[in-house]
Amino acid sequence: MHAVGQVAHVDLPATYEGDLARAVNRQLSPQIVVRAAVPVPLDFDARRSATSRHYRYLVWNSPVPNPLVAGLAWHVPEPLDLKAMASASDPLLGEHDFRAFCRRAPDRPPTEPIVRRVTRARWRAVPATADWAEAAPPAPPAPPAPPALLRFDVVAGSFCHQMVRSIVAVLVDAGRGRATAATVMALLAAGVRAGSPRPAPAHGLCLVGVGYGDGAEGGERGGRA
Repeated sequence: MHAVGQVAHVDLPATYEGDLARAVNRQLSPQIVVRAAVPVPLDFDARRSATSRHYRYLVWNSPVPNPLVAGLAWHVPEPLDLKAMASASDPLLGEHDFRAFCRRAPDRPPTEPIVRRVTRARWRAVPATADWAEAAPPAPPAPPAPPALLRFDVVAGSFCHQMVRSIVAVLVDAGRGRATAATVMALLAAGVRAGSPRPAPAHGLCLVGVGYGDGAEGGERGGRA
């Protein structure tokens, strides 16, 4: 999993006057980079104060793998029906028991609901016309399907373990013709993972932002310092 909108907080002495972002980046970049560090109220908690999380999952849909996105996207070689995937996403909206899409904590009973409220679940195709594509060799005269980078954005108040990856796995099955919106509805109603595909690979997942009730997402508000 990756993150471009992760938020963290740290308690610092009141007398600290250094450039925290620069100091951290000097030690951790380029693998980890702090984009901004700003003061916030003492009762701010990066995790508990959050009111929403925005995750994004990328799928590289092409018969041929793409080494330039291999670490960021799940390669699915067979053609996917984007409209079917979008239709299967609709039942996710609203408040539901997501036990069928979550890896339960060992100390939690299987009968305990895992209720989450999803406010966005949307697929779109990102045009594969970046600079690296323009420099690639010419495509065959009649390729079976143009390559596509598919993007799934999902926003909820909170998520449980493996929830996004499990959802993506079912929605990709819908794109393959193996599942429908009715499948998603049945899983939500059943509350069990039996019969669900394995979660999508972790490397396609990215935390895009964290909301704190004021329209701001991660990267726009920092921790306590």
